[in-house]
Amino acid sequence: MTAIPASNWQVGIVGYGEVGRILAEDLRERGVRVSAFDLKIAGAAGDVLREHAAAHAVALAASHAALAAEAELVISAVTASQAGSVAQTCAPSVRPGTFFLDLNSASPGAKCRAAELLEAAGGRYVEGAVMTSIPPYRIRVPLLLGGPHAVALAPALEALGFVPKVASERLGVASATKMCRSVMIKGLEAMVIESFTTARAYGVEDAVLASLKETFPGIDWERQGAYFFQRVIEHGRRRSEEVREVAETVREIGLAPWSAAGTAERQAWVADLADEGLFGSRGMKSFARSADWRIEADRILAKVKPRP
Repeated sequence: MTAIPASNWQVGIVGYGEVGRILAEDLRERGVRVSAFDLKIAGAAGDVLREHAAAHAVALAASHAALAAEAELVISAVTASQAGSVAQTCAPSVRPGTFFLDLNSASPGAKCRAAELLEAAGGRYVEGAVMTSIPPYRIRVPLLLGGPHAVALAPALEALGFVPKVASERLGVASATKMCRSVMIKGLEAMVIESFTTARAYGVEDAVLASLKETFPGIDWERQGAYFFQRVIEHGRRRSEEVREVAETVREIGLAPWSAAGTAERQAWVADLADEGLFGSRGMKSFARSADWRIEADRILAKVKPRP
């Protein structure tokens, strides 16, 4: 199987959300055969996924097992809470030598447990840590690889259009790098929403922004605030699951994850508000084009502190 050039591989993508669809589009543009599976395909959101697959000539598999049985490379791009179950479901069906690239934001311990399942079935597990937001970079997003098969997979990924870098041949190093980064990045998102919304309630947002600019002159806090609000509104559910894995990463070294646990709760809380429709239709992405985070802060304030 490994003698087949990567450009001729069948790439199976488990998880056909934002990340999965972007990767599928870019792989198809390079002529790579792509199949995909997502539990939502059979549900209410299935029409959109089926239409996307048809538009990009992506074959939709009937199950995890069917996808894994046909692929030279399986890419797992689901939410953090589903990462382990995907590995468990795919493992019995992978052919000997199949690469399994786990892009999910999971703790080092979770990655090691997934690796055991795949390796026992004859697959070759590689952890992948996506080090920044995928949409601006698409398939060329900075990607750290880890595990004993990382060196073997890296050239094939490059041939497919990825930009991988082997972090370590020891499992857990790549994911630990991402998780520790996320303590800061996802935590900053939560802190900005909490700080800016509270400042807005007290009418001191201009003074707070001016002080932040003085302390951190290299950051455009208006623009950064707008971006953070938008990203959490759009992806708070996935982010909260990721940060729960971040908290688990901290626990695995014996440290209480007070910051990460609070961040997960704030991200999930915003996601709940978005699910209730507080921010309008997320599909329209109207806020993504706005430089004013105050619109969303005012909506939050109207929810948590109704006028008498």
